Amino acid sequence: MEATYDITIIGGGPVGMFAGFYAGLRDVKVQIIESLEQLGGQVSAIYPEKTILDVAGYPKITGKDLISNLKAQLAEVDTEVKLKQTVLDVESVGDEFKITTNQEVTMSKSILIATGVGSFNPRKLAVDNADEFEDKQLFYGVTDLDKFKNQSVLVAGGGDSAIDLALLLNSVSPEVYLLHRRDQFRAMEHSVKQLQESSVKLLTPYLIKGLEPVDQQVKIIAEKMKTKEPLEVVVDKLVVNYGFKSQDKVNDNWSIDLAKTKGQINVSQTGQTNLKNIVAVGDVATFDGKQALISTGFGEAPIAINHLISNLYPDRRGAMHSTSLNK
Repeated sequence: MEATYDITIIGGGPVGMFAGFYAGLRDVKVQIIESLEQLGGQVSAIYPEKTILDVAGYPKITGKDLISNLKAQLAEVDTEVKLKQTVLDVESVGDEFKITTNQEVTMSKSILIATGVGSFNPRKLAVDNADEFEDKQLFYGVTDLDKFKNQSVLVAGGGDSAIDLALLLNSVSPEVYLLHRRDQFRAMEHSVKQLQESSVKLLTPYLIKGLEPVDQQVKIIAEKMKTKEPLEVVVDKLVVNYGFKSQDKVNDNWSIDLAKTKGQINVSQTGQTNLKNIVAVGDVATFDGKQALISTGFGEAPIAINHLISNLYPDRRGAMHSTSLNK
């Protein structure tokens, strides 16, 4: 088999998409391999309606709009996108890599890993009958804001995502509660200030202990921490945002041996792993001082791509300003 691609990007989330675009600007042959049926990764699958605040140039942008813009950007270059393909194995073959998916085998001179947190599932509400309410009154995310329009909603959680959801729902719902088991919220100061200035009703420190059906609504039975003082709230919808359990064990089965720390791939500031011509960027990669932000991954992608190209084609002139890359 001939080396078909200069760079193979494994993972089609926001960072993988931007890496594909930037690699296209550098005029190399690139493929993006994504296991889901759509690009966008966790942003598309879990929080398309969430407002994202840490992308340069956008005071705020929803997840779905960000992915839409990234798709339009990616369409400007000749990067091949392969959806619904899971990478089963990566093997070293001389100076190149053999990539086996559930659909095909390709060769690549280098690899950029942008698989994010891998597979992810929401942390479920620890109430015996919670599954009886799922997708009716109980939800673990907001993928379609219209379903919550003119509905009373209680959001459970205390992090940035929970506060973002409460503020988002407050724009379309007549009554929004935010219930958290602590008095303090684990969120950015700016978001907490917005919450305190909003009409969202705060219920702290409480923990949900049970759910009961009330016609087409749900009664939420909670207890105050320490004092066990009871609280009951009846709403149309309950959104639980306790975070996600992530698991990135796919690359554990590959023939190559990547150095890791707690499941994340160890990289240098250029994204270089312990294996030549394999880099990692975004949430799957870790180094001293790393911050797991979309904006961080966007910054890592061009550095890693340029690093690979300088390895593959040392005679090429290095990248200049981004405007000089566009022919």
